[in-house]
Amino acid sequence: MIMRNISRFYFFVTGWKLIGQIPPDTQKCILVAAPHTSNYDFGYSRAALYILNARVKYLAKKELFNSPLGFIFRLTGGISVERDKSANMVDRMVELFNNSSEMIIMLAPEGSRKLKGKWKTGFYQAAMKAKVPIVLASLDYKKKIANVGIHFYPTGDYAKDMEQVVEFYRTVTPRYPDKFVIDIV
Repeated sequence: MIMRNISRFYFFVTGWKLIGQIPPDTQKCILVAAPHTSNYDFGYSRAALYILNARVKYLAKKELFNSPLGFIFRLTGGISVERDKSANMVDRMVELFNNSSEMIIMLAPEGSRKLKGKWKTGFYQAAMKAKVPIVLASLDYKKKIANVGIHFYPTGDYAKDMEQVVEFYRTVTPRYPDKFVIDIV
């Protein structure tokens, strides 16, 4: 409750609004958090999810957990990821879903704040294997809106499913627009 109130205050003071929600009947999902171009993205994303009272786990590079502030990442739901060894990450996420009655995993398919060119597809593969929906969320710095938007179950037709993802993020303004690419197909 305290984190929810702090997050509401944070949004109020910074002029941000939250729209949308994770569908109430959703027990498990992958929450796509994009764009990811700034360190500020984590604060706004995590605050939005506290406001929604959503118990979320998120993926973050292991170096953050080895830092003096690593305990904060663990307390806020962080799961350490070795980015060089991402091959097992899909199976690890599926295992987390299979071993839990409720699980929301937030991740940034861009994989980094740096411009990489294409999104990683692990979020899609994990959702397919675990049979969970994908929920799209965005941070629009121009409008100061955190948006939890559409959700869908992946069909297995990646290109077709990603059309709605591209449409959702097409008008979103990241903190650093030159670091965001929506070329995900």
